[in-house]
Amino acid sequence: MNIGGVLTAILAALFMGTMGVFSRKTGLDAEVITFFRLFLGAGFLTLLMAFTGRIRLLWSWPTWPVLINGLMLAGFIIFYVQAMYLTTMANAIMILYLAPLVASIFAHFFLGEKLNLISAGLICSALFGFAMMMEFKIDFSSGSNHALGLGFAALSLFCYAAFILINRIIRTSVHVYTRTFYQLLTGALCMVPFFIGDFPAITPTTWLWLAGTGFFPGFLGILFAVIALERLPAATFGTLAYFEAIFVVILGWMIFAETLNVVQIAGCLLIIASGACKGYLAAYAVPAGKRKDLPQVDPINSNT
Repeated sequence: MNIGGVLTAILAALFMGTMGVFSRKTGLDAEVITFFRLFLGAGFLTLLMAFTGRIRLLWSWPTWPVLINGLMLAGFIIFYVQAMYLTTMANAIMILYLAPLVASIFAHFFLGEKLNLISAGLICSALFGFAMMMEFKIDFSSGSNHALGLGFAALSLFCYAAFILINRIIRTSVHVYTRTFYQLLTGALCMVPFFIGDFPAITPTTWLWLAGTGFFPGFLGILFAVIALERLPAATFGTLAYFEAIFVVILGWMIFAETLNVVQIAGCLLIIASGACKGYLAAYAVPAGKRKDLPQVDPINSNT
């Protein structure tokens, strides 16, 4: 059974979905918020390792794939932000959320994670549900440079898909805490050049919101995503990742009084149904950590 992997994937999606709330509450530029999300996330993970007596894991070489994935983590965020500057948010996010499907197809052909008809159908239905939530809008009536904006969105898609895939192939002998810490830290350092010359004034209240940014979508969101990607195939993680969109919508409704029409509600229900079916199938599959081609290392309790 792989219930743990399914639960961590859903939790990762839910915690990452809180990013929109913290972004609105801080009112800071995306580059600054992203830096604190990743940098403070690394800090909270350091505290966790210190309290659990595993601080020594920081002295382990994280391997080049881990550092490269830190670049991918920063890349998919910053390219997405640039895409929204040049085209509409709907256009950018529609392209970005093709990444789970792209990662699943790549894993099918190159990682031996074969997609059966049911898995492919559930991924496509979740993607269709997401399109329903976005009301199938590809809007070219606004935005300064759609072609360039769509190009940045495609780069964001590539980085997000690479983040999923690289976490699937990173050797399990690299502890999940080590991997997560260095991905967060590398991603944070990549953000510094974008705002170092114009660092904003931050009020005490804003610091509290930034701490929440680092803890929920940063520390918890990324950590659970890395854990889930070690335990689940790319196709399963990709399907469950669409829960993030649902949680964003729910938070917008609860906190900012945003409303949904019938099509958007139907899209939410379709994603939930697709994710529930895929999660059920994955929960009773052979855990990824027990595949014959990988060492059987517990990602949480290993002292490697």
